[in-house]
Amino acid sequence: MTSSPENARKVTSDARGNALVDVSSLVLLAALLAAGFVLNLTVGNALALTGIKPQFIIAAYALAIILTGAGVAQAAVFGLVAAAVTQLTTSIPGLNFVTDTFCAVAISLLVRVRIEVAGRSLSPFVATLVSALACGVLFACLGTLVTGAALPTALAKGPVVVGSAVIDAVLVQLLVGPLRKVRGARV
Repeated sequence: MTSSPENARKVTSDARGNALVDVSSLVLLAALLAAGFVLNLTVGNALALTGIKPQFIIAAYALAIILTGAGVAQAAVFGLVAAAVTQLTTSIPGLNFVTDTFCAVAISLLVRVRIEVAGRSLSPFVATLVSALACGVLFACLGTLVTGAALPTALAKGPVVVGSAVIDAVLVQLLVGPLRKVRGARV
């Protein structure tokens, strides 16, 4: 049987196909998580001496979610991947699978709320701040219970949670514009 141009089948595929997460989104997430992991080990540990330890991994997946426009399911995958990376350094193994997935989904939902001040979008800041605060409170409360400590001791972690969330939110707000330009997206 010979093949002729009339009988040839045309096979096309789009980069995303039916996949939950496309390759370019995973590459972006991997690059941001790698940077976040290194920053956690270096800058984060240095800042921990002040009592505040930013969670650069949260900032990394927040940026990935915002830059890719991830929906809830894709954000959940991002949160699970980030939690897997976090297992290398977490104080309570396994807990990040709950907290980071929750945080990632919250970011994907909250960033859709348009918040502008003087014509500038603050949605990345607000979405990251609220989500990181919720993630930190969830981690502190569940972690306290898992370790057998009394729940009121979680309150002692409040300043760390608030400080970390603010730093992550500021970082995301500052980086989202330049990273959109690098990716060739509209700002």
